[in-house]
Amino acid sequence: MKAERLSHMESYVLEHESVTMEALCAQFGVSMNTVRRDVAELLRKGSVEKVYGGVRARRATEHLLPAYEARRADNAAAKTAIGLEAARLVRDGDIVFLDSGTTTLNVVEHLAARHELTVITNNLEAIVRLLPYDNIDVIALPGRVRRKTNSFTGIEAARALKQYNVRLALMASTGATLHGVTNSSPQEFDIKRTALQIAQSAALLLASAKFGTAGLMTYATFADFDYVVTDRSPAPEYERAIEESGARLMTAR
Repeated sequence: MKAERLSHMESYVLEHESVTMEALCAQFGVSMNTVRRDVAELLRKGSVEKVYGGVRARRATEHLLPAYEARRADNAAAKTAIGLEAARLVRDGDIVFLDSGTTTLNVVEHLAARHELTVITNNLEAIVRLLPYDNIDVIALPGRVRRKTNSFTGIEAARALKQYNVRLALMASTGATLHGVTNSSPQEFDIKRTALQIAQSAALLLASAKFGTAGLMTYATFADFDYVVTDRSPAPEYERAIEESGARLMTAR
């Protein structure tokens, strides 16, 4: 219960940017002493900072994530190849979670031939791109639109996602090191963790240039995935790490 409350409290602060201690007491139905202890743990984690009478999201986190349009243009050819390869994992009748991000977006155009497909996503642009496909049911997660990522974020999105029986989760990442798979959007941390928890199978879609780079928060390890889909083979130490984790490395054809 405490771990879940801390996770939700962190998401609440990051979503609202700044909140008072009294507001946290009311939101989570706990005493001021409990809120103080919880906030102390979040301060040690580093995603929030103390201000007079409350807490706020660390301002530095916003500068760690480039603008959406810049990220979409970066490594465009690699992302296109990854999207095509990842689409091979999608079957007729599937229920798929499509993560936010510019790499996962490239899967959409390769789903036109699938039948009775359901895509659940918080990816705003993916929702728009999926609209022309009558063969695909689209379920949009609720939440607050974050323009940095063109996605719906917040506690509501993670809670809604828990209701669904996802067969395949197609996940994005800011980067991956030998210590873990990372993300630079704290507002999406709970959504990503929930997707991995509920999905029968999960694939990490990661451009080869992102191996060896890290974002603000680690949300998974290679062992949390069944597949790692990339545009070309990473350095040998990453190939070994993926193989030892039990995940299958898929390189775009």
